[in-house]
Amino acid sequence: MSMKDLLGLFRHVKIDSYEKGEIILRKGETQKKIFFIKKGLIRGYMMNEKYCEITFQLYPEYHIFGNIYAILFDEPSKFSFQALEATKVYEVDYNSFIKVTSRNPNLTELSRRFVGKKMMKQAFQRVESFVLLSPEERYLKYMNDYPNVINRAPDKYIANVLGITPVSLSRIKGRIASKKIYWI
Repeated sequence: MSMKDLLGLFRHVKIDSYEKGEIILRKGETQKKIFFIKKGLIRGYMMNEKYCEITFQLYPEYHIFGNIYAILFDEPSKFSFQALEATKVYEVDYNSFIKVTSRNPNLTELSRRFVGKKMMKQAFQRVESFVLLSPEERYLKYMNDYPNVINRAPDKYIANVLGITPVSLSRIKGRIASKKIYWI
């Protein structure tokens, strides 16, 4: 990929900052933006039928997120996204991204890998973990995959992501801690 290719793409990228607690995308919005997290932590969540917030994903640095419903299906978002920390992102309008990348064969593959495959892989890995792993195995895998998120996000959000209650998460943590052998 040439410098000219990259510069053409970066002309459409905007750098934005969000304060802790700020909503970045709201349920019902139709904007097609892709976000790459430079610094910070983002929570993807939705409301259930009892109007309780359910966190489905936590996105740390160097991950992408966006309104997958608008991007793939031209539908309003079913999710909201909130900064859990002061966050800096690179954002690009999806349509502009596709327009620029489709005109250049060097960027077309980047487009496919960066957006479609990355977002779909995240979704499939989540489904796969629920089908194949026990709650304790999911927690251990999450700790391994996202070691810096465990201490940055409240347990209630981590429990939601793992599909368990905060009480179950506490018990799992206790079992894991009791299995550790400390050498003196």
